[in-house]
Amino acid sequence: MNFETITAFLEMGGYAIYVFASYGLTALTLGGLLLAESRRHRAWLRRQGSVQRSEET
Repeated sequence: MNFETITAFLEMGGYAIYVFASYGLTALTLGGLLLAESRRHRAWLRRQGSVQRSEET
């Protein structure tokens, strides 16, 4: 698809709201998954550290 102007690109032939909303929703979902997995990983690391400390004593 070739667009004559940047405005034509941003309008996307009348479908811009759907296109940009889907990009935004995808980015929000991926960001949420990344945050959730990061928190889960940190909790797992804390549990592993407490297991190791309890095994040392």
